[in-house]
Amino acid sequence: MQQSWTLDQIDWQRFDASKVSPEVIKVIKTAAMVERNGADYGRYLCNVFKDDADFCDVAMRWAVEEEQHGMALGRWAQLADPDFDFDKSFTRFTDMYRIPVEATASVRGSLIGELCARCVVETGTSSLYSAIRDAVDEPVLKQICKNIAADEFRHFKLFFSHMERYAANGTAGAFSKWDRLRIALTRFKEADDDEIASAYHSGNAVSEPYDRSTATASYGQRMFGFYQQRHVRRAGYMFAQAAGLAPEGWAAKLLTQALWLIVWFRGRKFRPQLARA
Repeated sequence: MQQSWTLDQIDWQRFDASKVSPEVIKVIKTAAMVERNGADYGRYLCNVFKDDADFCDVAMRWAVEEEQHGMALGRWAQLADPDFDFDKSFTRFTDMYRIPVEATASVRGSLIGELCARCVVETGTSSLYSAIRDAVDEPVLKQICKNIAADEFRHFKLFFSHMERYAANGTAGAFSKWDRLRIALTRFKEADDDEIASAYHSGNAVSEPYDRSTATASYGQRMFGFYQQRHVRRAGYMFAQAAGLAPEGWAAKLLTQALWLIVWFRGRKFRPQLARA
């Protein structure tokens, strides 16, 4: 897996402060910290897949790309908000939230389950950065999100191919389509866990007491406001693949419709603000 772009290739000189929305900055600060935490995820994956040297090599290179995403978004956030200290905020975030980097077995219960969960994550990030890219006018952020969205889609295909490999050779044990669907839905629900809430709080609301539900709602209504129905359709197609459903089948279409209702409802407050911006 060869790195497709570097920070030096971003046209930072084109940054236009007049096209920056304060609400967009809040989302980007949050995303920057989660992405920058890629090293911990790479370490966790290599512990879990310790007997698969080829996958561990891929996972560590994937982690480097994730960290680059975080650094690009963080640098943009500091341009947009000169008072934002990305390093300090990231330290605050990792003090609040850490993944189980010392785990030696997947928290999903199986290696296929772990790969399925990673596919769901890449589905969400690919669709989010595509939605931000299409919603904003600030040229540097648009370029960054275009690059990240392409990376995340490529990462989805990477994890999906390894999941299919494990399923085909039978080395990961019995794992039904119901198991895949269950894990995919569980990982989708975990978008409301402490990771995102801690990242939002660390970057945007540090002067206030931490409250997970408040931080989750504040981030969610802004993040979902970027989405248009076409982004959700593509995400639904990818989610169906990860979950073991036929992407064009009735179950996948029903799931996509339900997903759009959730996205529309949760983003309804921010969407008009974004349109005005």
